[in-house]
Amino acid sequence: MTTCEDGRELACRQWVEGCLAQLWPEQNWTLAQGRWTPASSDASFRRYFRWEHAGQTLIVMDAPPPQEDCRPFVAVAELLAQAEVPVPQILAQDLERGFLLLSDLGRQTYLDVLTETNADLLFAEAVQALLAQQKSSVPAGFPVYDRALLERELQLFPEWYLGRHLDLDVAQWQARLRPLFDLLIDSALAQPQVLVHRDFMPRNLMLSSPNPGVLDFQDAVLGPVTYDITSLFKDAFISWPAERVERWLHSYWQLAGAAGIAVGDDFAEFYRASDLMGAQRHLKVIGIFARICHRDGKPKYLADVPRFFNYLREVCARRPELAELMPWLEEIAAQAAAEANA
Repeated sequence: MTTCEDGRELACRQWVEGCLAQLWPEQNWTLAQGRWTPASSDASFRRYFRWEHAGQTLIVMDAPPPQEDCRPFVAVAELLAQAEVPVPQILAQDLERGFLLLSDLGRQTYLDVLTETNADLLFAEAVQALLAQQKSSVPAGFPVYDRALLERELQLFPEWYLGRHLDLDVAQWQARLRPLFDLLIDSALAQPQVLVHRDFMPRNLMLSSPNPGVLDFQDAVLGPVTYDITSLFKDAFISWPAERVERWLHSYWQLAGAAGIAVGDDFAEFYRASDLMGAQRHLKVIGIFARICHRDGKPKYLADVPRFFNYLREVCARRPELAELMPWLEEIAAQAAAEANA
């Protein structure tokens, strides 16, 4: 058992101690009998711990208010479980303090194990989980990926990456980017709307039984049908050849259509919508990574920014409506290289 790092972790461990007594009274388990270790951390303020004892493993989520709110996680977990998407079971909760006790879906993420040889199989299983998610019913009042949210996300790019990270003239870039942002938002809003995870990517998919276990779904919204499948194949931490991504997208499009999901009867149109949706996400993530660096003191994510510029270059080369973005990308990339070498 590790020593306690801070007062909040101490409170969390005391809460788990009480949960053990309530959930398994016949075992007389105490926290000290088991092993308490960090399970993972992410780019938010959430952190996770694993407790192991006598063949039992549990995951503890610590989501400190007011920065985080466990309620959306609980609500979406129930929704996905009803749709038979493999998600953690919520064993106990303290929503006011931001503590959740969860079942453990495993130790290895897709990102840990994906290779050239197993990607087809693992992604095929991920697509089945995604289809189950997209077929689920969304209750009235569920958050919507509306114009305002799409706009807020896109603004992260000029505000945090161009302005804060590269110290460029944000007002000048806003004028340049406005027509592009409108194109991307209009395309997203024109798509059929389904339940969108918003981070359906290898880092949030676990090797599990059934496979994959799905995590980090608390930001789910009703939104564009291409969003999650594009996120899966154009990930923040691993890239695939464009030809292979197109093949995977086509396979998903066929399966989704057969499952009754509204993906249209023209793959070329679906592919274009996926490209434009991806461009929106790529710009957003670049902005998020800059914000995480400068606001939260986590600079490591900036190392993956070039991957997103490469995704954008691919899309610009394929989509004439985005051709104007290409010289801007090179201008920004040159500025970023100068910043890195300064």
